[in-house]
Amino acid sequence: MAEINQGLPTEEKVLEQVDKEAIPPMGFEVIKREFAKDKVAITALIVFVTVLLVAFIGALVVDHDAATRVDVFERFTPPGQNGYILGADDGGRDILSLLIIGTRNSVFIGFSVTIITTTISIILGIMAGYYGGWVEDIMMRIVDFIIILPPIILIIVITQIIRRFDAISLILILSSIYWAGGVRLFRTVTLSEASLDYVSASKTMGTPDWKIMFGEVMPNLSSIIITNLVLGLSGNIGIETGLSFLGFGLPAATPSLGTLIAAANNPDVIQNKTWVWLPAVLVILVLMLSINYMGQAFQRAADSRQRRG
Repeated sequence: MAEINQGLPTEEKVLEQVDKEAIPPMGFEVIKREFAKDKVAITALIVFVTVLLVAFIGALVVDHDAATRVDVFERFTPPGQNGYILGADDGGRDILSLLIIGTRNSVFIGFSVTIITTTISIILGIMAGYYGGWVEDIMMRIVDFIIILPPIILIIVITQIIRRFDAISLILILSSIYWAGGVRLFRTVTLSEASLDYVSASKTMGTPDWKIMFGEVMPNLSSIIITNLVLGLSGNIGIETGLSFLGFGLPAATPSLGTLIAAANNPDVIQNKTWVWLPAVLVILVLMLSINYMGQAFQRAADSRQRRG
């Protein structure tokens, strides 16, 4: 009889198992589960990480001065000749070296802008949704004013005013303009979270507001925060690339994906010298597709987390 009882689960184990099954997966657990079910998202994640490693590690190995040095005798050298794996551009510069450094610069700018704007959006959005009232009204009116301003025109004007323009300047300019959109998102989801019982219980217990906002509410927004980060990264890389392509982003002497594509400025280069601009286009395509597929997995995770409450 004792041996039979030993084989049966105890009451405590049964209750523990029931509690585990009753608790829905949270945050990173939901994201991990969604990626495990989507092979395309996993592949996209692997490709994205590989591109980042090649760009950032390769940029440490590549000689920046040699990569940007002009050699008119190697002008438009085809791929595979004279040691140029991907060929040379109109200044005789190595396309492969420029591509590695340019990818690093574009991703660094996009990542930095994403981190800064998301941080500002989280702080202001959670504060507006949590406090409500006049605090929310003032913040939302400022956000509305920032949003209605034409961002591209502002960026073009600012870049023409600043004399010594570099990557840090571009990061600060983009961050000062593109933070407002995320505030609305986090304010909306915080309004929903702030009405739940655990927030009311914490207020009743005398927990400080900052601890409730960023210690209790913010962790429950983890899926949405990560989704916003991933999709924001894609958009910010695209913004930097577009501005540099138009000549209002990084200086032409600073390699980026946008400046590389800008080399396709005449029919002869576009048709007969595709090695000058096509590699940068392919890198952008791979980055955007990878981020898009990862973003879909993150979005499903956020939706699943919301349905489970």
